Amino acid sequence: MGLLASELPSFIASRLPSLIASRHPSFIASKLPGFQAETTTNTLYYQKLHKSRDIINPQERMFKPKENTMKKTLLLSFCFLMSLIIAPGQLLAAEKKTTDAKQTWSAKANPNDYQIGAGDKLEITIWKEPDLSRAEVLVRTDGKISFPLLNDVQAAGLTPLEMKTNMEAGLKDFISNPFVTITVKSPESQKIYILGEVLNTGEYPLTKNLTVLQAFALAGGFTEWASKKEIILMRKEGGKEKIYRINYKNIIKGKDLSQNLKLKADDTIIVP
Repeated sequence: MGLLASELPSFIASRLPSLIASRHPSFIASKLPGFQAETTTNTLYYQKLHKSRDIINPQERMFKPKENTMKKTLLLSFCFLMSLIIAPGQLLAAEKKTTDAKQTWSAKANPNDYQIGAGDKLEITIWKEPDLSRAEVLVRTDGKISFPLLNDVQAAGLTPLEMKTNMEAGLKDFISNPFVTITVKSPESQKIYILGEVLNTGEYPLTKNLTVLQAFALAGGFTEWASKKEIILMRKEGGKEKIYRINYKNIIKGKDLSQNLKLKADDTIIVP
């Protein structure tokens, strides 16, 4: 439908009241009495909806979406701020726990840890320093090793962890934050010796926690002339030779199990 420019104001004037009445009935009822019937119908309609669906009145409908949006925005902002406060604390706590766990693992040496001895072959790795790393280093009879920058380094009598700590302390003068790894490739020092009236005398590797009775089993048992009540165990302790007397028959009868000693490297058992 075409409208002339002169007819446009009158057309708008004829349509505007009904448009306003459908959205703002209280306003049109007070300002335009001619539309009282339509206003009343619209008001009843909204009241009916309000009772049946428990919705807000028409005047509040235009503001409710904005209020909901604002509440959602405030809630999201609160959650974001809380995450900024809580997350760093949790990260620091987790990092501290991890650090404590590492210190507990590395700082304490177990009395039963392996002790390096003369004749052992070690692999020494310096992290990010391949020129200093060594695939095989022999522990000399004096208990020391030769190593670049450090010259002679004590090895015998120390655990790999203790030796690692000593080497890292020495390398700090040459390398920033040195990290040393020591691996026992061949435990040649872990040997025991069984002599006398046994079927198979000789040198035996100390590959596990052997006892005196287990050593006799390795040697194949006694000969018929063995004096089982006068067995001798010779051991070096504190640089001195110490002798333990063992009565095999008391052990197997359960009379004195304390004589079934746990063997150490370089122990020598003599069966007369």
